[in-house]
Amino acid sequence: MSMLGQLAAPLLIAAICLAALPRGTDVYDAMLAGAKKGLRTMADILPALLVLLPAIALFRASGLPTLLGRLLDPLLQRLGIPGETALLLLLRPLSGSAALSEVSALMAAYGADSLVGRTAAVMLGASETTFYVVAVYFSAAGVERSRWAVPAALCADLACFVSAAWVSRWLWG
Repeated sequence: MSMLGQLAAPLLIAAICLAALPRGTDVYDAMLAGAKKGLRTMADILPALLVLLPAIALFRASGLPTLLGRLLDPLLQRLGIPGETALLLLLRPLSGSAALSEVSALMAAYGADSLVGRTAAVMLGASETTFYVVAVYFSAAGVERSRWAVPAALCADLACFVSAAWVSRWLWG
C-alpha cells in the first residue's frame, strides 16, 4: 500500500478536527453522535436483511429466476438488455441490498469486467429502490395515496435499465 493510502484516514480525521476548531464544535461528541446514529440505522436495517437475504437465496435455489429470465429474455433482447440481468431488474425496485447481492453474484459468475458485470453495475447505480423510497418518504411526508408516483417511478426505473444497457454496450460492448 502506498504511503498516501496509509495516511488517508489519519489525514482525513485531522482535517475534520482542524475544520471544527474555529467553529467551536466538540469533535468527540459529534463523532459519538454519528456512531450512535450509525448503530441505530444498523439496528433498523438488520431485521430486514435477516429476512430478505435468505428469502432471495431460496428464490434463487428454486430455479424461478432462471424461468423468469427465459420468459423475459425475448423482451429483454429487444430492449438491448442482457438476459442475465433479469433478476436484478426484478429486485432493484424492491431492495437495494438484494439488488447489490445479485450484482455481486453476476460479477462472480461473469466477471466484473464482462459486459454483464458492467451493465449490472451501471443498472444498480442508475436506478432506485422505488418501493422503499416511496414507503419511507411518503410516510415521512404524511402522503396517504401515491397515485401515479409508483407507476411513474417504475417507468423511470425501466428507462434507467434500458439506458444503462445501451450505454454499457456502447462503451464496452
